[in-house]
Amino acid sequence: MSASLQRTPADLGDGTFRNPILPGDRPDPSVLRVGDAYYLTCSSFDASPGLALWRSEDLVSWSFAGTALEHPLSTVFAPDLVEHGGRYFIYFPFIPSAWGDARIDDAQVWVVHADHPEGPWSAPVFTGISGAIDPGHVVGEDGERYLFVNGIRRCRLSADGLTAVTPLEQAYDGWQYPDEWITESYALEGPKFFRRGEWIYLVSAVGGTGGPATGHMVIVARSRSVLGPWENAPGNPIARTRSDDEAWWSRGHATILEGRDGRWWMVSHGYARRFRTLGRQALLEPIEWTEDGWPVAPAEDLGAPLPKPAPGRPHAVPAPSDDFAEPAWGERWVFDDPGRDELDRVRFDGGLVLRGKGASPAGASPLTTWAMDRAFEIEVEIEVPDGTEAGLLLWFNRRMFYGMSWDGRTLASYAGGIRTHRREQVEPGSIIQLRLVDDQHIVTGWFRRPGEEWSRHGVRYDVEGAHSATLQDLKSLRPALFAAGDGAATFRGFRYRVREAS
Repeated sequence: MSASLQRTPADLGDGTFRNPILPGDRPDPSVLRVGDAYYLTCSSFDASPGLALWRSEDLVSWSFAGTALEHPLSTVFAPDLVEHGGRYFIYFPFIPSAWGDARIDDAQVWVVHADHPEGPWSAPVFTGISGAIDPGHVVGEDGERYLFVNGIRRCRLSADGLTAVTPLEQAYDGWQYPDEWITESYALEGPKFFRRGEWIYLVSAVGGTGGPATGHMVIVARSRSVLGPWENAPGNPIARTRSDDEAWWSRGHATILEGRDGRWWMVSHGYARRFRTLGRQALLEPIEWTEDGWPVAPAEDLGAPLPKPAPGRPHAVPAPSDDFAEPAWGERWVFDDPGRDELDRVRFDGGLVLRGKGASPAGASPLTTWAMDRAFEIEVEIEVPDGTEAGLLLWFNRRMFYGMSWDGRTLASYAGGIRTHRREQVEPGSIIQLRLVDDQHIVTGWFRRPGEEWSRHGVRYDVEGAHSATLQDLKSLRPALFAAGDGAATFRGFRYRVREAS
């Protein structure tokens, strides 16, 4: 198997592209057109910094554009990125979490705002809405601002968009799919809006996002008034995974928007077939219109090449390799389960120096990056002082992770979130190099002391089950670095290489 630091662009260079447009875990995408550019943000869950922003000129090739939430107060669910009056807003929920330092007893909708989509963004502001997730902003025909949430419920906002001025009330009851369809739950959520002609269109999701492959779907309704009544599309659902033989599973949570050339497009998320470990990736497909004004998504196979929205220079989201010369927060690295002072644990001095936290990986708030390929390898050099354990992991959450660690004397291994009984004979010393190879869910570990040959760890692991449907946590399996204990570990030369699947 060969390995490369380069990743394949979604743009195939011949006027077509292949999904995903934004690889790795980019769930609940919200997309906004700003002039000739597009901006995208998505759920960041337990990551700090949160609410990463991406920019594109063609909806296919994306570049990192910053983060909107430097210090999340708690878990961040599905956002909505919108513009109103020349100002930009991201509405999102904070969900109660074990690591959050905010007094949040129920889901709450918050907002950040900025003069430009790349920031700087304000501190988060509580809108006063509790017991709700998945906000969607819309301006009514009356000129008032409204926020819709899961359910689907609605309230009116203040003129500045920062505060709810009416209670939530029921607004739309959704579209009911046949009972024999295999879904996770009804879960009416993810409202997003757009206008076309005299109609306001409401795009939402039903069927559940993390369960059976055929569960999630996209439905559409329309009304001439933001207050309803809402008429369901006769072709609902306009997008759905109908069989687990399809290339993309659990397709849903969509934004529909008009492109620069007047054509319409839908951005949604989905799991790659048999690779839910990579999380929900961002997908693009064309939208067409019926004579009576309903959107349809005609693409039958989202795994096949599709025509591009606009010309552009192909470039891939780069592999997250890092020499640690300077920070790359949000683009390559985020803390998982972060405290407010996590950045104080890090300095850059001949590598990334990470102060230990907790007594094991489970309590260490590791640094994670995105896995974006079905076969890849990661490698790093680690130097540890006495009293410190540090390592290289594939991390799902504090209950589920795989990998190896070094404390200067013992090479420990972890599988399923548990330290294993396997011990390798390694000469003591402060420095070790570790490598993990994930070949389509089969993970092999390698290790060596400086100047020596690589040795293979004696046990391989199958990680195919480390995903949301089995673990009930909407995350992905990510490369991670951790340090635990009293001292600070130094990491050098992190490499992420794409491999040819065997």
